[in-house]
Amino acid sequence: MGNPHIESIAPAPSKPVLVYDGDCGFCNYWVRYWRRLTRDQVDYAPYQEVAPRYPQIPLEAFKRGVQYIAPSGRVASNAEASFRVLAHGGKRLWLALYRNLPGFDDFTEIAYTVISRRREFFYGISRALWGPELEPPRYELISWLFLRLFALVYLAAFASFGVQALGLIGSHGILPLADFVNGETARIGAARYFVLPMVFWLSSSDLMIEAVCWAGVGLSLLLFVNVLPRLSLFLLFALYLSLLYAGQDFMNFQWDVFLLEAGFLALVLSYSRKPGIWLLRWLLFRFMFMSGVVKLSSGDPNWWGLTALSYHFLTQPLPTPLAWYAAQLPASFLKFATAATFFIELVLPFFIFFPRRIRFVAAFGTLLLEMLIFVTGNYNWFNLQTMLLCLVLFDDQALEKILPQRVKGFVSRRAPAIRPKRVTRYAVGALTCLIVFASLVEMDWRFGGRPPALALAIDELIEPIHIVSGYGLFAIMTTERDEIVIEGSNDGTDWKEYGFRYKPGDLTKVPPWNIPHQPRLDWQMWFAALEQPEGLSWFQKFLRRLLENQPDVLALLASNPFPDAPPRYIRAQFYDYTYASADERAKGTWWKRRALRLYWPASQLRDTANEH
Repeated sequence: MGNPHIESIAPAPSKPVLVYDGDCGFCNYWVRYWRRLTRDQVDYAPYQEVAPRYPQIPLEAFKRGVQYIAPSGRVASNAEASFRVLAHGGKRLWLALYRNLPGFDDFTEIAYTVISRRREFFYGISRALWGPELEPPRYELISWLFLRLFALVYLAAFASFGVQALGLIGSHGILPLADFVNGETARIGAARYFVLPMVFWLSSSDLMIEAVCWAGVGLSLLLFVNVLPRLSLFLLFALYLSLLYAGQDFMNFQWDVFLLEAGFLALVLSYSRKPGIWLLRWLLFRFMFMSGVVKLSSGDPNWWGLTALSYHFLTQPLPTPLAWYAAQLPASFLKFATAATFFIELVLPFFIFFPRRIRFVAAFGTLLLEMLIFVTGNYNWFNLQTMLLCLVLFDDQALEKILPQRVKGFVSRRAPAIRPKRVTRYAVGALTCLIVFASLVEMDWRFGGRPPALALAIDELIEPIHIVSGYGLFAIMTTERDEIVIEGSNDGTDWKEYGFRYKPGDLTKVPPWNIPHQPRLDWQMWFAALEQPEGLSWFQKFLRRLLENQPDVLALLASNPFPDAPPRYIRAQFYDYTYASADERAKGTWWKRRALRLYWPASQLRDTANEH
C-alpha cells in the first residue's frame, strides 16, 4: 500500500500533532494512553476543534481515522499515524515493520479500517483487556519486590544445602568432593574449568564447602536488604553453579537449574527492567508449557486417561499431611483436577503474551496450581520460586492497588529508575537474543525435533553455565509407592531400622512439612526405589558410611539405632507403602506396608571396601 496518506500541508506545527475524533470513546481511550507514553513529545487535539487549521485534510479523513501532522508539514493517517506516535514513546519496532516488512503496511491498514468502523465494540474490548485506564507499563515496584523476594529463595537454597553439605559431599560424606575433583581433573584436564565451572577447583576442603554455602546465605541477606545487589546476584549465581557441580548426584534436580536460570535473569533485571521482565516471563512460559507437553509426549496412559492424580498424592516423593486427605477425594474430582492441570500447563502459558488482564488470568491460574501443589507436597522452594515468577506477570499499576500507601511509598523510594547506558542496552539485547535462541533450540530438541548442528553447537557452548535449561515435571506417573528401609544388625538375626527425617518409614509417623528445605538424601532414596541398586554408586557408599558410623552422614538421618558402635551388618528391605484407611488414621496410623523383597543383601564393611 506504500504511503498513501502522506502529503504536504501548511502551516507546519512546532512539534508533531495527532488529531483524533474527540467524540469517540475508543479514540479518547487510546489517546490518553498515548499522552502518557509520549509525554511532551506529541501534541493531541480533537478534529472538532482544530480541523479548520488544516484545510488540506478533508473532513472525511478526520472522521475515518487519526491524522499525524509532522513539523516538516507532512501528514500520515490511520495505522501509520498510530505507529509514528508509538515511535515517540520508544516503541519503534511497529513503525520499522510498517516501513520495511512487505505486506505489513497493507495488513495493518486493513485492520485499522475494520476497527475504526466498529469503534464502540473495540472500546469495550479494550477496557476488558487493559482496564478502564491504560497506562504505559511500569515495573519499578515489581522489579524491586521480585529481587527482594528472590533473595529469600536463594537464602533457602543455600541454607538447605549448607546444613547437609558435609554429610553429602564432605571429606567423610557419601560422595566426597575431593574424590570428584581428583577424578575429573584426571579425566578432562585443563578443560575442567570450562566444562565444570566451579570455585572448588581452588579447594575442595570441608572448610571451602561450608564457606561457599554460608557465603551464599550472607549474600542472599545482602540482596534482601538491597546492598550491592548486582554484585550479590553475580556471586550468588557463581556460587550456586559451583554447588550444582560439586553436589554430583545430590544436585541433579530440575529446581537447581531452574534456580540458576532465574538467578541469571534476575541479574539481567537489575541492569534493564523490561528485557529482564520479559525474559522471566519467557522462563515461566517454558517451565509451565514444557511440563505439560512432556506428560503427553511420554505416552503415559495415566496422564492420557486423566487418572494421574489418583496416584500422585500417594506416590509423590515427600507428601505433606494434607496429601492423605487429597488422596481420599472422589476419582471423578481427581480426573477433573488432572484435566485442569493440563489446561493450566498447556493453555494458560500462552496467556502470558496477551494483554495485561488476560496475562493476569495466567498468573492467578498458575498461582492456584502451585498453591495446591505446595500444600500437598514438599517441593522445597520450588513452588515458592514458581509463584514468585508470577509476580512479573503483573505491573506497578496492578501492584499499587493492593499495596498499603505506606508500603508503596517505602518501596518507591528504594526503587529508582534504571537508565542503562547504550553499551548496556546492546549487551542486554544481544544476551536476550542468545537466551531466546538457545531456549528455542532446547525446546525443539526436547520435543523430538532435530535442531541444526550449528544451533546445537551454540546451545552446547553455553550449557555449562546453565542460563538456559529444559524442563518437564512428572512425565511418567508412578502408580505404586515402593520404599527402601535400611536396617543394621550385629548378629545377622536381630535387625533395627534407621529412621529418615522426612521420607516414610515408621507407620505412625505423620508426614512432616519441610518447605523450603530440600532433604536431598530423602529425595534420592525415592529415586533409588525406582532403580536397581547395582547402578547407584552413591547408595553403596551411603551404606558404607553407615557401617562406619560416620557422624556427618548420620546427621542426615532422624535416628541411629547403633549410637555407641557401628553395626556389623547392613541391608536394605523393599516395601510397598500405601496410606492407612480412615479408621486406621483415627487410631494414629498413617501408613500400611507390605514386604516385597530384599533390595540390598546383608553386607559387612569388608564387602564394601572397594567403594571407599
